[in-house]
Amino acid sequence: MTSEGKITAKQCEDLISTLRGRFERTAQFHDNVQWAKVQAAIEGAASHQIWSLHEMERTGGEPNLVSYDRKRGQFVFFDCSTESPKGRRSLCYDGDARRSRKENKPAGSAVEMAQDIGIELLTEEEYRLLQTLGEFDTTTSSWVQTPSNIRKLGGALFCDRRYDTVFVYHNGAESYYAARGFRGALRL
Repeated sequence: MTSEGKITAKQCEDLISTLRGRFERTAQFHDNVQWAKVQAAIEGAASHQIWSLHEMERTGGEPNLVSYDRKRGQFVFFDCSTESPKGRRSLCYDGDARRSRKENKPAGSAVEMAQDIGIELLTEEEYRLLQTLGEFDTTTSSWVQTPSNIRKLGGALFCDRRYDTVFVYHNGAESYYAARGFRGALRL
């Protein structure tokens, strides 16, 4: 693993090649966006943002461009792996939930790992947007950003797709499962 915030020139080159291939295979995700502009944004991004994209890829997220935020002038990347990223599963929701477990503590939490990577958990709205691009989480589930009023009561939200429908559920924030991870977003 590379040190936080830095990747080698070769790793960056490989990442851009991977992202370009994914971009070209999924034209339906990003109508009317030219790869040259996306590549320029990646190459012009801060080193920690490029590292974040690299970490999204390294942990199994398969990041892909899903939209261009015209208001902010930013390209928006989501984790687009078919199932919740393998390198980000078996995590409770956040650090408070992890610390609250007296036994069988998970290795980490979704919120903490997202912060470490430099990405944000998808919101429910973003998760639903992702599901308009394909079928994701048909055998896994993903934690999503949870409103503070729910979190204050000990709960957290997660989503999945079953029966051709996107479901939003709740669980105790301290719970964790081998088939539940999280998906993130990064804006460049």
